[in-house]
Amino acid sequence: MKAGIHPDYHKIKVVMTDGTEYETFSTWGTEGATMNLEIDPTSHPAWTGGNQQMLDRGGRVSKFNKRFGGLGL
Repeated sequence: MKAGIHPDYHKIKVVMTDGTEYETFSTWGTEGATMNLEIDPTSHPAWTGGNQQMLDRGGRVSKFNKRFGGLGL
């Protein structure tokens, strides 16, 4: 391997939104740094299956459903 081209890989502490902590290796920050997450798998709807609804702005969803709603597998 070529010397001096790879980032420093070191141990950091990650703090989740609920306060839980764990240690991992990363190129982020410096040795022993703490990364505080604003969004994590325990709180974000993408991972928790939240109850968000798709907004129909300008009738795009309705128009799509009208055009392609009859297509089935």
